[in-house]
Amino acid sequence: MPQAARRLWELDALRGLLLVLMTLTHMPTRFSLPLGQPFGFVSAAEGFVFLSAFMAGRVYGTRGRRQGVAAMQAAFFARAWKLYLCHMALVALAFTVIAWLGVRNQQGGATGLLEFYFIDRGNAVLGAMLLLHNPPLLDILPLYVGLMLLSPVVLGLAARFGWQPVLLVSALLWLAEQWGLGRWVYGLWTSTAQWPVPYKDMGAFHGLAWQGLWVAGLALGMRQTPLPRWPWWVLGPAAAYALGMLVWRHVAGQAPLPGWPAVAFLLDKWALGPARVLNFASLFVVLTALAPWIHRHLPRPWPLELMGRHSLLVFCSHLVLALFTLATFGSTQVWRPYWLDALLLAGSLVALLLVAWLAEWRDRGVVRPWRVASGAQVR
Repeated sequence: MPQAARRLWELDALRGLLLVLMTLTHMPTRFSLPLGQPFGFVSAAEGFVFLSAFMAGRVYGTRGRRQGVAAMQAAFFARAWKLYLCHMALVALAFTVIAWLGVRNQQGGATGLLEFYFIDRGNAVLGAMLLLHNPPLLDILPLYVGLMLLSPVVLGLAARFGWQPVLLVSALLWLAEQWGLGRWVYGLWTSTAQWPVPYKDMGAFHGLAWQGLWVAGLALGMRQTPLPRWPWWVLGPAAAYALGMLVWRHVAGQAPLPGWPAVAFLLDKWALGPARVLNFASLFVVLTALAPWIHRHLPRPWPLELMGRHSLLVFCSHLVLALFTLATFGSTQVWRPYWLDALLLAGSLVALLLVAWLAEWRDRGVVRPWRVASGAQVR
Protein backbone atom coordinates (compact mmCIF):
# COMPACT_ATOMS: atom_id res chain seq x y z
CA MET A 1 0.00 0.00 0.00
CA PRO A 2 1.40 3.45 -0.85
CA GLN A 3 2.87 5.44 1.95
CA ALA A 4 1.14 8.56 3.16
CA ALA A 5 2.93 11.87 2.91
CA ARG A 6 5.43 12.43 5.68
CA ARG A 7 5.23 15.38 8.00
CA LEU A 8 7.66 18.28 7.83
CA TRP A 9 8.52 19.44 11.33
CA GLU A 10 9.12 22.97 10.05
CA LEU A 11 5.47 23.26 8.98
CA ASP A 12 4.28 21.86 12.31
CA ALA A 13 6.41 24.41 14.17
CA LEU A 14 5.09 27.23 12.02
CA ARG A 15 1.53 26.09 12.64
CA GLY A 16 2.28 25.95 16.37
CA LEU A 17 3.58 29.52 16.24
CA LEU A 18 0.37 30.63 14.52
CA LEU A 19 -1.69 28.95 17.25
CA VAL A 20 0.28 30.84 19.90
CA LEU A 21 -0.36 34.12 18.05
CA MET A 22 -4.07 33.29 17.86
CA THR A 23 -4.12 32.65 21.60
CA LEU A 24 -2.39 35.97 22.30
CA THR A 25 -5.04 37.70 20.18
CA HIS A 26 -8.18 35.87 21.30
CA MET A 27 -7.53 35.67 25.02
CA PRO A 28 -9.31 38.78 26.37
CA THR A 29 -6.38 40.34 28.19
CA ARG A 30 -4.74 43.74 27.95
CA PHE A 31 -1.92 42.08 25.99
CA SER A 32 -4.15 41.14 23.04
CA LEU A 33 -3.89 44.52 21.31
CA PRO A 34 -0.14 45.14 21.61
CA LEU A 35 0.72 41.49 20.81
CA GLY A 36 -1.82 41.00 18.03
CA GLN A 37 -0.52 41.14 14.46
CA PRO A 38 3.11 41.37 15.62
CA PHE A 39 4.65 41.06 12.14
CA GLY A 40 2.71 43.82 10.41
CA PHE A 41 -0.86 44.15 9.21
CA VAL A 42 -1.18 40.38 8.92
CA SER A 43 -2.91 38.17 11.46
CA ALA A 44 -2.37 34.55 12.36
CA ALA A 45 -5.60 33.70 10.53
CA GLU A 46 -4.07 34.43 7.11
CA GLY A 47 -1.07 32.28 7.87
CA PHE A 48 -3.17 29.46 9.28
CA VAL A 49 -5.55 29.36 6.31
CA PHE A 50 -2.73 29.51 3.76
CA LEU A 51 -0.65 26.88 5.56
CA SER A 52 -3.67 24.60 5.97
CA ALA A 53 -4.37 24.90 2.25
CA PHE A 54 -0.73 24.14 1.45
CA MET A 55 -0.82 21.05 3.68
CA ALA A 56 -4.14 19.95 2.16
CA GLY A 57 -2.75 20.26 -1.36
CA ARG A 58 0.41 18.41 -0.41
CA VAL A 59 -1.24 15.57 1.54
CA TYR A 60 -4.55 15.05 -0.25
CA GLY A 61 -3.03 15.80 -3.63
CA THR A 62 -0.52 13.00 -3.02
CA ARG A 63 -3.35 10.70 -2.01
CA GLY A 64 -5.24 11.54 -5.17
CA ARG A 65 -2.24 10.75 -7.37
CA ARG A 66 -1.54 7.46 -5.61
CA GLN A 67 -4.98 6.16 -4.70
CA GLY A 68 -7.27 7.94 -7.12
CA VAL A 69 -9.69 10.86 -7.15
CA ALA A 70 -12.31 9.06 -5.07
CA ALA A 71 -9.84 8.52 -2.21
CA MET A 72 -8.83 12.19 -2.34
CA GLN A 73 -12.46 13.35 -2.23
CA ALA A 74 -13.23 10.98 0.64
CA ALA A 75 -10.27 12.39 2.61
CA PHE A 76 -11.43 15.98 2.09
CA PHE A 77 -15.01 15.13 3.08
CA ALA A 78 -13.86 13.19 6.16
CA ARG A 79 -11.75 16.13 7.28
CA ALA A 80 -14.61 18.57 6.67
CA TRP A 81 -16.96 16.36 8.71
CA LYS A 82 -14.47 16.23 11.60
CA LEU A 83 -14.15 20.02 11.51
CA TYR A 84 -17.93 20.37 11.45
CA LEU A 85 -18.34 18.16 14.53
CA CYS A 86 -15.68 20.17 16.38
CA HIS A 87 -17.47 23.38 15.45
CA MET A 88 -20.82 22.02 16.62
CA ALA A 89 -19.27 21.07 19.96
CA LEU A 90 -17.92 24.62 20.38
CA VAL A 91 -21.29 26.14 19.41
CA ALA A 92 -23.10 23.90 21.89
CA LEU A 93 -20.69 25.01 24.62
CA ALA A 94 -21.16 28.67 23.69
CA PHE A 95 -24.98 28.51 23.52
CA THR A 96 -25.28 26.76 26.89
CA VAL A 97 -22.50 27.07 29.46
CA ILE A 98 -20.88 30.26 28.14
CA ALA A 99 -24.25 32.00 27.67
CA TRP A 100 -25.27 31.04 31.22
CA LEU A 101 -21.95 32.16 32.71
CA GLY A 102 -22.02 35.44 30.79
CA VAL A 103 -25.49 36.28 32.09
CA ARG A 104 -24.72 35.09 35.61
CA ASN A 105 -21.50 37.12 35.83
CA GLN A 106 -22.96 40.07 33.90
CA GLN A 107 -20.10 40.00 31.41
CA GLY A 108 -21.12 42.03 28.38
CA GLY A 109 -18.25 40.68 26.32
CA ALA A 110 -19.67 37.16 26.44
CA THR A 111 -23.32 38.13 26.04
CA GLY A 112 -22.44 40.53 23.23
CA LEU A 113 -20.65 37.70 21.47
CA LEU A 114 -23.93 35.75 21.50
CA GLU A 115 -26.21 38.71 20.77
CA PHE A 116 -28.22 37.07 18.00
CA TYR A 117 -28.63 33.90 20.09
CA PHE A 118 -30.30 35.93 22.84
CA ILE A 119 -32.51 37.67 20.26
CA ASP A 120 -33.66 34.58 18.33
CA ARG A 121 -32.46 31.32 19.82
CA GLY A 122 -34.24 29.00 17.42
CA ASN A 123 -32.89 30.61 14.27
CA ALA A 124 -29.47 31.04 15.88
CA VAL A 125 -29.24 27.30 16.52
CA LEU A 126 -30.56 26.43 13.05
CA GLY A 127 -28.26 28.94 11.40
CA ALA A 128 -25.26 27.61 13.33
CA MET A 129 -26.05 24.05 12.26
CA LEU A 130 -26.17 25.23 8.64
CA LEU A 131 -22.92 27.21 9.14
CA LEU A 132 -24.85 30.37 8.29
CA HIS A 133 -24.75 31.92 11.75
CA ASN A 134 -21.24 32.25 13.10
CA PRO A 135 -20.64 34.37 16.22
CA PRO A 136 -17.25 36.04 16.69
CA LEU A 137 -14.48 33.60 17.66
CA LEU A 138 -16.62 30.79 16.23
CA ASP A 139 -16.39 31.79 12.59
CA ILE A 140 -13.03 30.30 11.57
CA LEU A 141 -13.98 26.62 11.53
CA PRO A 142 -17.08 27.20 9.34
CA LEU A 143 -14.84 28.97 6.83
CA TYR A 144 -12.43 26.05 7.01
CA VAL A 145 -15.25 23.53 6.46
CA GLY A 146 -16.47 25.39 3.39
CA LEU A 147 -12.97 25.61 1.94
CA MET A 148 -12.39 21.91 2.54
CA LEU A 149 -15.60 21.06 0.69
CA LEU A 150 -14.60 23.41 -2.13
CA SER A 151 -11.15 21.85 -2.54
CA PRO A 152 -12.07 18.69 -4.52
CA VAL A 153 -13.95 20.88 -7.00
CA VAL A 154 -10.95 23.21 -7.34
CA LEU A 155 -8.53 20.32 -7.78
CA GLY A 156 -10.81 18.71 -10.36
CA LEU A 157 -10.98 21.94 -12.37
CA ALA A 158 -7.23 22.40 -12.11
CA ALA A 159 -6.64 18.85 -13.36
CA ARG A 160 -8.90 19.51 -16.35
CA PHE A 161 -8.02 23.08 -17.29
CA GLY A 162 -4.75 23.78 -15.50
CA TRP A 163 -4.05 26.05 -12.53
CA GLN A 164 -3.82 29.34 -14.44
CA PRO A 165 -7.57 29.72 -15.22
CA VAL A 166 -8.48 28.45 -11.74
CA LEU A 167 -6.21 31.01 -10.06
CA LEU A 168 -7.54 33.73 -12.37
CA VAL A 169 -11.17 33.02 -11.46
CA SER A 170 -10.21 32.88 -7.78
CA ALA A 171 -8.47 36.25 -8.04
CA LEU A 172 -11.48 37.77 -9.80
CA LEU A 173 -13.78 36.54 -7.03
CA TRP A 174 -11.45 38.09 -4.45
CA LEU A 175 -11.48 41.35 -6.39
CA ALA A 176 -15.28 41.33 -6.68
CA GLU A 177 -15.56 40.82 -2.93
CA GLN A 178 -13.58 44.03 -2.41
CA TRP A 179 -16.58 45.78 -3.96
CA GLY A 180 -19.16 43.90 -1.90
CA LEU A 181 -20.12 40.88 -3.99
CA GLY A 182 -20.95 38.81 -0.90
CA ARG A 183 -23.24 41.46 0.56
CA TRP A 184 -24.92 41.87 -2.84
CA VAL A 185 -25.55 38.11 -3.05
CA TYR A 186 -26.94 38.17 0.50
CA GLY A 187 -29.27 41.03 -0.42
CA LEU A 188 -30.45 39.21 -3.53
CA TRP A 189 -31.04 36.04 -1.54
CA THR A 190 -32.98 37.73 1.27
CA SER A 191 -35.11 39.64 -1.26
CA THR A 192 -36.43 36.34 -2.64
CA ALA A 193 -36.37 34.13 0.47
CA GLN A 194 -37.00 34.72 4.15
CA TRP A 195 -33.74 34.44 6.07
CA PRO A 196 -33.68 35.84 9.61
CA VAL A 197 -29.92 35.93 10.26
CA PRO A 198 -28.47 39.42 9.61
CA TYR A 199 -25.45 39.66 7.33
CA LYS A 200 -23.17 40.74 10.19
CA ASP A 201 -24.09 37.63 12.18
CA MET A 202 -23.16 35.21 9.41
CA GLY A 203 -19.48 35.53 10.26
CA ALA A 204 -16.77 38.16 10.00
CA PHE A 205 -14.70 36.35 7.36
CA HIS A 206 -15.76 37.11 3.79
CA GLY A 207 -15.52 33.69 2.19
CA LEU A 208 -15.34 35.00 -1.37
CA ALA A 209 -12.15 36.83 -0.43
CA TRP A 210 -10.56 34.14 1.72
CA GLN A 211 -11.04 31.48 -0.93
CA GLY A 212 -8.34 33.32 -2.90
CA LEU A 213 -5.79 32.72 -0.14
CA TRP A 214 -6.90 29.09 0.16
CA VAL A 215 -6.73 28.37 -3.58
CA ALA A 216 -3.25 29.91 -3.78
CA GLY A 217 -2.05 27.71 -0.90
CA LEU A 218 -3.70 24.68 -2.44
CA ALA A 219 -1.97 25.29 -5.77
CA LEU A 220 1.42 25.71 -4.10
CA GLY A 221 0.96 22.53 -2.06
CA MET A 222 0.02 20.55 -5.16
CA ARG A 223 3.28 21.50 -6.91
CA GLN A 224 5.40 19.28 -4.61
CA THR A 225 8.47 21.37 -5.52
CA PRO A 226 11.18 22.96 -3.35
CA LEU A 227 10.74 26.49 -2.07
CA PRO A 228 11.31 29.14 -4.75
CA ARG A 229 14.59 31.03 -4.87
CA TRP A 230 13.66 34.66 -5.25
CA PRO A 231 15.72 37.05 -7.40
CA TRP A 232 16.99 40.21 -5.74
CA TRP A 233 14.46 42.39 -7.57
CA VAL A 234 11.64 40.44 -5.84
CA LEU A 235 13.27 39.86 -2.45
CA GLY A 236 14.46 43.47 -2.02
CA PRO A 237 11.08 45.21 -2.46
CA ALA A 238 9.33 42.47 -0.49
CA ALA A 239 11.71 42.93 2.46
CA ALA A 240 11.33 46.72 2.31
CA TYR A 241 7.53 46.52 2.23
CA ALA A 242 7.41 43.96 5.05
CA LEU A 243 9.73 46.10 7.19
CA GLY A 244 7.72 49.25 6.47
CA MET A 245 4.44 47.59 7.43
CA LEU A 246 6.05 46.14 10.55
CA VAL A 247 7.20 49.57 11.69
CA TRP A 248 3.86 51.16 10.78
CA ARG A 249 1.94 48.53 12.73
CA HIS A 250 3.92 49.09 15.93
CA VAL A 251 4.01 52.88 15.64
CA ALA A 252 0.35 53.39 14.71
CA GLY A 253 -1.16 50.43 16.54
CA GLN A 254 -3.83 48.05 15.25
CA ALA A 255 -5.72 50.85 13.47
CA PRO A 256 -3.31 52.21 10.82
CA LEU A 257 -4.93 55.63 10.20
CA PRO A 258 -8.17 56.14 12.17
CA GLY A 259 -10.63 58.29 10.27
CA TRP A 260 -9.24 57.33 6.84
CA PRO A 261 -11.74 54.81 5.39
CA ALA A 262 -9.64 54.27 2.26
CA VAL A 263 -6.69 53.04 4.31
CA ALA A 264 -8.97 50.81 6.40
CA PHE A 265 -10.34 49.36 3.14
CA LEU A 266 -6.87 48.57 1.81
CA LEU A 267 -5.88 46.83 5.05
CA ASP A 268 -9.24 45.27 5.89
CA LYS A 269 -8.79 41.88 7.53
CA TRP A 270 -12.20 40.37 6.89
CA ALA A 271 -12.24 41.06 3.15
CA LEU A 272 -8.45 40.68 2.78
CA GLY A 273 -7.78 44.18 1.47
CA PRO A 274 -5.14 44.62 -1.25
CA ALA A 275 -2.48 46.15 1.00
CA ARG A 276 -2.97 43.33 3.52
CA VAL A 277 -2.59 40.69 0.79
CA LEU A 278 0.59 42.42 -0.35
CA ASN A 279 1.84 42.45 3.24
CA PHE A 280 1.20 38.72 3.51
CA ALA A 281 2.89 38.05 0.17
CA SER A 282 5.95 40.07 1.17
CA LEU A 283 6.28 38.13 4.43
CA PHE A 284 5.94 34.87 2.50
CA VAL A 285 8.78 35.88 0.18
CA VAL A 286 11.03 36.89 3.07
CA LEU A 287 10.24 33.78 5.12
CA THR A 288 10.84 31.36 2.24
CA ALA A 289 14.10 33.15 1.43
CA LEU A 290 15.27 32.81 5.05
CA ALA A 291 14.00 29.24 5.46
CA PRO A 292 17.32 27.50 4.63
CA TRP A 293 19.23 29.68 7.11
CA ILE A 294 16.57 29.15 9.80
CA HIS A 295 16.68 25.41 9.22
CA ARG A 296 20.47 25.28 9.58
CA HIS A 297 21.00 27.60 12.54
CA LEU A 298 17.95 27.62 14.80
CA PRO A 299 17.10 24.72 17.13
CA ARG A 300 13.88 22.82 16.62
CA PRO A 301 11.20 24.53 18.78
CA TRP A 302 9.65 21.36 20.20
CA PRO A 303 6.76 23.11 22.05
CA LEU A 304 5.59 24.77 18.83
CA GLU A 305 6.14 21.58 16.86
CA LEU A 306 4.11 19.57 19.36
CA MET A 307 1.24 22.06 19.25
CA GLY A 308 1.33 22.16 15.47
CA ARG A 309 1.14 18.37 15.22
CA HIS A 310 -2.19 18.49 17.07
CA SER A 311 -3.37 21.77 15.66
CA LEU A 312 -7.11 21.07 15.53
CA LEU A 313 -7.29 19.96 19.16
CA VAL A 314 -5.11 22.87 20.29
CA PHE A 315 -7.15 25.32 18.21
CA CYS A 316 -10.44 24.16 19.74
CA SER A 317 -8.90 24.21 23.22
CA HIS A 318 -7.71 27.79 22.81
CA LEU A 319 -11.25 28.84 21.87
CA VAL A 320 -12.64 27.08 24.94
CA LEU A 321 -10.15 28.92 27.14
CA ALA A 322 -10.95 32.26 25.50
CA LEU A 323 -14.71 31.76 25.87
CA PHE A 324 -14.49 30.77 29.54
CA THR A 325 -12.15 33.69 30.27
CA LEU A 326 -14.54 36.07 28.53
CA ALA A 327 -17.56 34.79 30.46
CA THR A 328 -15.76 34.67 33.81
CA PHE A 329 -13.25 37.53 33.87
CA GLY A 330 -14.71 39.78 31.16
CA SER A 331 -13.41 41.39 28.00
CA THR A 332 -10.40 43.64 27.50
CA GLN A 333 -12.63 46.56 28.56
CA VAL A 334 -12.81 45.20 32.14
CA TRP A 335 -10.06 46.49 34.40
CA ARG A 336 -7.86 43.80 35.89
CA PRO A 337 -4.39 43.98 37.42
CA TYR A 338 -1.51 43.23 35.08
CA TRP A 339 -0.46 40.19 37.06
CA LEU A 340 -3.88 38.56 36.61
CA ASP A 341 -3.90 39.10 32.86
CA ALA A 342 -0.34 37.80 32.63
CA LEU A 343 -1.33 34.76 34.69
CA LEU A 344 -4.37 34.08 32.49
CA LEU A 345 -2.30 34.32 29.33
CA ALA A 346 0.62 32.23 30.62
CA GLY A 347 -1.74 29.66 32.09
CA SER A 348 -3.59 29.30 28.79
CA LEU A 349 -0.34 28.70 26.86
CA VAL A 350 0.79 26.10 29.38
CA ALA A 351 -2.62 24.44 29.18
CA LEU A 352 -2.44 24.28 25.37
CA LEU A 353 1.01 22.73 25.51
CA LEU A 354 -0.29 20.19 28.00
CA VAL A 355 -3.22 19.37 25.69
CA ALA A 356 -0.79 18.77 22.82
CA TRP A 357 1.48 16.64 25.00
CA LEU A 358 -1.44 14.50 26.20
CA ALA A 359 -2.60 14.06 22.60
CA GLU A 360 0.90 12.93 21.61
CA TRP A 361 1.03 10.58 24.58
CA ARG A 362 -2.36 9.15 23.56
CA ASP A 363 -1.10 8.52 20.03
CA ARG A 364 2.44 7.30 20.71
CA GLY A 365 2.91 6.53 24.38
CA VAL A 366 5.14 8.52 26.75
CA VAL A 367 6.69 11.43 24.87
CA ARG A 368 10.04 13.02 25.58
CA PRO A 369 9.47 16.68 24.73
CA TRP A 370 12.85 17.10 23.04
CA ARG A 371 12.22 14.10 20.78
CA VAL A 372 8.98 14.94 19.04
CA ALA A 373 8.44 12.50 16.21
CA SER A 374 8.93 14.27 12.89
CA GLY A 375 8.67 11.36 10.49
CA ALA A 376 5.11 10.42 11.35
CA GLN A 377 2.67 10.01 8.57
CA VAL A 378 0.10 12.69 7.96
CA ARG A 379 -3.33 11.30 8.69
